[in-house]
Amino acid sequence: QVQLVESGGGLVQAGGSLRLSCATSGRTVSIYAMGWFRQAPGKEREFVAAISGSGGRTGYADSVLGRFTISRDNAKNTVYLQMSSLKPEDTAVYYCAGRSWSSLLHTKAAGYPDWGQGTQVTVSS
Repeated sequence: QVQLVESGGGLVQAGGSLRLSCATSGRTVSIYAMGWFRQAPGKEREFVAAISGSGGRTGYADSVLGRFTISRDNAKNTVYLQMSSLKPEDTAVYYCAGRSWSSLLHTKAAGYPDWGQGTQVTVSS
């Protein structure tokens, strides 16, 4: 079983930047598709960004395109979400998710069996 642990959340002013990290441990495999999702109070969990198992492809929600960048360091078993030009509407709990042995790009939460506990991101206006 793979464990995912997010870090890097916090409070930031609008226009600022944060970098989230998601470290994987346990029964990690060489091909592991990963994604970031977020959930604001009273709202459903929504897709933010994804990266394919090989790292060659990335995908983003329209709301973060051009502001957020997903990347991975396979040597460190870690995926990152660099967030820039943050807006108050980006405030949410951010979750990383993973799926073993998949080279595809998954943009739906149902496509990921592995989840972290989440990290809070708060953007003040």
